[in-house]
Amino acid sequence: MSRSATDDAAAPIRLPVRRRASALFLAIVVIVIAITLVAPSRADAAERGTGFGTWAPVSAYGWHGSMLVDGVHTYCITPGAPAPTGRTADHGISGSAAGLSPQQLAGINLLVTTYGQTADPVQAAAVAWAVKAIANREETLHAFGYRGDSLAGAIHWTMSALSPQHDRAVQERAVAYYDEATRAAAGPSTASGSLVFTTDAADHHGGTVRVDTTAAATGTITLTNAVFAESGLPMLENAGSGSTYAIRTAPPAEGRPYTVSGTGRFDAGLAAAVRHFTTPGGQETAGPVGRVQFEVSGADAVPRIPPFAPAITTRVAARDAARGPYVDEVSFTATEGSWPRADDGSYLPVTASAIVYRTDTEPVAGSAVPGDEAIVGTLQFTTDSTTGPAAPYTVSSSWEMTTAGYYTAVWSLRAADQIPSVVAHIGADFAWTERFGEPSQVAVIAPPPPVPTPTPSPASEAPPAPADAPLPELAATGTEAASLRAPAAIAIALLSLGVAIVSSRRPWSAAPLTIG
Repeated sequence: MSRSATDDAAAPIRLPVRRRASALFLAIVVIVIAITLVAPSRADAAERGTGFGTWAPVSAYGWHGSMLVDGVHTYCITPGAPAPTGRTADHGISGSAAGLSPQQLAGINLLVTTYGQTADPVQAAAVAWAVKAIANREETLHAFGYRGDSLAGAIHWTMSALSPQHDRAVQERAVAYYDEATRAAAGPSTASGSLVFTTDAADHHGGTVRVDTTAAATGTITLTNAVFAESGLPMLENAGSGSTYAIRTAPPAEGRPYTVSGTGRFDAGLAAAVRHFTTPGGQETAGPVGRVQFEVSGADAVPRIPPFAPAITTRVAARDAARGPYVDEVSFTATEGSWPRADDGSYLPVTASAIVYRTDTEPVAGSAVPGDEAIVGTLQFTTDSTTGPAAPYTVSSSWEMTTAGYYTAVWSLRAADQIPSVVAHIGADFAWTERFGEPSQVAVIAPPPPVPTPTPSPASEAPPAPADAPLPELAATGTEAASLRAPAAIAIALLSLGVAIVSSRRPWSAAPLTIG
């Protein structure tokens, strides 16, 4: 039979079984979370502790002793209320439990902490009477019908019926506890602090440490990488809050940045607070808090960087040098501090540079540096991370000395040429320059020797003129006679030729020719 539209509309919506199970599980999770969020502080049933009397909300003589909550002995601070036999809630440390003053809370904390954690029923009963008397003396004295004004009398009124053999001991202890608690100094409920370090701007080894705390306290400080200046020891006892102490550092390694730090434990006295427990319809109780003790610590805001001031000494390889590279031997020294090192212990690299000048005369040490026209080249090198300043470095120029003269190097160390980790040690304004004309820095290139004048050999000299043919007029002028013989011979030959020509033109005669 077919179903009508009306039947479909009236039919209930049914979820699959798996979907219903998932929805149910989700609802349970939501309920659990809600209960967790709105649930009050954890509650446990208080248990009978140590003492005398009846463990019941109400009884003829009550319960005089401790109540155990999670194994901790707690004590009543609201006398006259029923004993806390039901579910008890732990509210943690409170500085305002039951509306008590800081001094009352400090006194109760003293008793519960110092004497209350005990298995001795006499001591526990005495603590219970003293605690209640501090919280509310009048209610404590008269809760069980006693009409007097003596704490010992009120204890006797009750304890003589509960435990006559322990009556007197409980009285004596309770009165002593009460007197001690009323004189207890009220400290803070909590406290904290820190150590603040300063560094002497002129000496990284000096400085101070100051104890800053939120409450007056005393304690012990232990330093790392430093000692107290007065004692020379890294530990100081009975240090006071607000005090400042001079320190001297003891760096863990030379040449490396380091940090001074410290830790300490301080005591601000009895806490003006108790561990507060409540029970619906029953007494409020107090558990121990003890003294306000706290840790302090601190360190340098920035690492301490040992200062470093390098310098160099130099010597040319040879004063009388041949033409070629300028060769220098460079050694490093530290005029302040130790050579800085990296975290792995290696030496930090330092870069040095030099300008080499040539002059025609030997420079005087400390004289003014020549002008740029005298510059012939530069030198530069960086120290090795393994050897550092341990050994001299030999530096050779890439250019050569070619002209005769005096070559002098002037070395410099500048912060601008160094890596940042080196600058941190030497300072951003550091500069060191060698003075000009250091004798150890002068290399001499001698000029070439002069060309010698040739000396004539004996074979090339002319023979002397004959003695019988002097030429006085030439000798007077210093002219060589031999150089004039050829012209004279020519003149004689010409004269003979002329005579011959004249003779040939005359008529031949057998008579001899007479030249007159």
